[in-house]
Formats: sequence, C-alpha cells, structure tokens
Amino acid sequence: MTDFRVDPPTAADERTLLQGFLDYHRGTLWWKVSGLTGDQLVRRTAEPSSLSLIGLVRHLSEVEKYWFHRALAGQDSPPKYWTDEHPDGDFDLVTPEQAEQDLAEHRAIVRRSDELAATYSLDDTFVRPGHDGSYSLRYLYIHMIEEYSRHNGHADLLRERLDGATGE
Repeated sequence: MTDFRVDPPTAADERTLLQGFLDYHRGTLWWKVSGLTGDQLVRRTAEPSSLSLIGLVRHLSEVEKYWFHRALAGQDSPPKYWTDEHPDGDFDLVTPEQAEQDLAEHRAIVRRSDELAATYSLDDTFVRPGHDGSYSLRYLYIHMIEEYSRHNGHADLLRERLDGATGE
C-alpha cells in the first residue's frame, strides 16, 4: 500500500521541501483509499458523521481546485459538489458507482495544480476571490499540507473502522 507515497526530502531547497511534503500527504490519502471497492469508499464508518473516504477525496479535490486553479491562477473553476442547495455535497452526495471517477478526477486535479504552481515563485502573491489581502504561493503550500494532514487523520480512522487497516 505504501507505493503511493514517497518520503519527503530531509535536506533540500524550500520549494522542493514544500512540494515533497505536499506530495507525501497526497500520497497518504491515496494509500488510505487504495484497494477498496466503491461500496467501501462511500461507507460512513464514524456515525453520526457523514464522512466517508471518497467524500474526503472529493473534498480535497474541491480544495485543490479552489486554491490552485481559482485563487492562484485565476481560472474559472467553480465547485463541482458545493452548492447552495448542498453545501456539503462533496461528503453527502457520494455513490459507489461514481467512486472510481472521483479518484481519477482527484489525480487529474492534483496534476493540474502542480503544473500551475510550477509557473509561480514562492513569493508570488494572489488575492482569494471574495477575500481581502494577498496570499503567497508559500502560504498556499503550507495551507495545503495542513489541509491534507488534518484530513488524513480522518482517513486513517475511517479506514481502520472499515477494514482494520492501519498505518502511519
């Protein structure tokens, strides 16, 4: 299962370290969802929470798109699952039939996020839609590492409750 993640470097320039830690945490999420069926991926194992493993993947897809595609690069990238009618649609509107497509979409979004980030320096700044102040790409990397780390803790518990699989 650990083929999905590579340990981040322990001595490198700042950009390489930030990308390495982000990739490590993305890989941890992929590790936690590997080898499961669509039915397992949508199962909510920590009731009454509506969290499922595929819900976490969908949520992080939306977060990647918001921060890298929309905020950093200024692309028109509206949310796919978050709507006024379903503000938690990324978690609540999951289906086993859609799970494989959700996984593939997450990988494509991550690839695009990395392509976009590569065109900016860590000191480049952007303004988030609807917010005041500017953010640097450096901040964005740190925020995304935090976002994945937090949700990987959820994924670890969900996976253990699902089939007993554990790991760091």
